[in-house]
Amino acid sequence: MDLIEISPNAEPPVCKILDLGKYRYEMQKRKAEAKKNQKVVEIKEIKLSPNIEDHDYEVKMKSAQRFIKDGNKVKFTLRFRGREMSYMEQGEEIIARVLEDCADYANVDQTAKLEGKQITLMISPK
Repeated sequence: MDLIEISPNAEPPVCKILDLGKYRYEMQKRKAEAKKNQKVVEIKEIKLSPNIEDHDYEVKMKSAQRFIKDGNKVKFTLRFRGREMSYMEQGEEIIARVLEDCADYANVDQTAKLEGKQITLMISPK
């Protein structure tokens, strides 16, 4: 049996008399259990283009909804290639449509912003 200081910052400090090996084993088991139960939030990316068709858009929105329900964040990337840069209005309309469709089940983490040749938007579960 050993004298173990359990809480050194308490006033007065708390000590117990117990088996050190058994105590370390229990603490290790508690840490493993806590690690097993935690959820790691991932960022899932969905790539769009300014001339996306309706069915393709719906499929991507269903996958975004599934990602959100799983507890992950979703990053929408709308990439402009070549001459598509002259159709910025179409891209902004698509991003506005995404925001409108996701408003029921998601919050906006990062508003839509233009970075070079792409617009990015980040949403997370409510």
